[in-house]
Amino acid sequence: MSASMFVCFRDGGGEVLQRPDYLADFSRVYESDIHLLAKLERGQTFQEPGTPSWEAFASGDWVEALRLIEDDRETVAAYFRDASQRGLTFRRLRIVEYPVTPYLQWEMNVLRLRSELGEEIRVLDAGTISDLERDEHVPEVVILGSSVMYAVIYDDDLKGAGARRFTDPDQVRTTTREFEALYAQGEEFSEFFEREIAPLEPPALTRPPTAAEGGAS
Repeated sequence: MSASMFVCFRDGGGEVLQRPDYLADFSRVYESDIHLLAKLERGQTFQEPGTPSWEAFASGDWVEALRLIEDDRETVAAYFRDASQRGLTFRRLRIVEYPVTPYLQWEMNVLRLRSELGEEIRVLDAGTISDLERDEHVPEVVILGSSVMYAVIYDDDLKGAGARRFTDPDQVRTTTREFEALYAQGEEFSEFFEREIAPLEPPALTRPPTAAEGGAS
């Protein structure tokens, strides 16, 4: 595996968008004629205030967190049905460290629902990309079609703060190829979930995680 992957993200390049502008730009491109939405996720701990299931998880109510995830089934199903009618493929690669963090245990239950309803998800052990991460973690990347990609930015509290936007066609093509190369090495989500997540006891978490407890780089 080449240590030179994802080079364009390492020099602070890209147009910095604050969160409202990032979300607006994402929505605009998403609604255009694209056929791929690919995500590379690396951080092991984030905060997602405003997400009911995460709020329940962060307060220590694991049963309620799982119930709220399941309550979203029809909404998520409709989202993926619409995407399928448009010919849009969702593909996600989730990098995982061990032991699995409480946040990741929660997120994997969210991803299980999405996997069941149409998202193509694979999981990759962080140890397999150590050569890529000798200096820093691989970026949190979102690729929309062939024209736009983002490196997601998080604040000190591990909340989404915006993104760096890249539109150079060569950079987008190169990053898409690099993403697909890593994705091909990943394990199918359902196999990973049944082996590593399903047997876990409810996470022992009674308050939201903080930056001091780990998170994305």
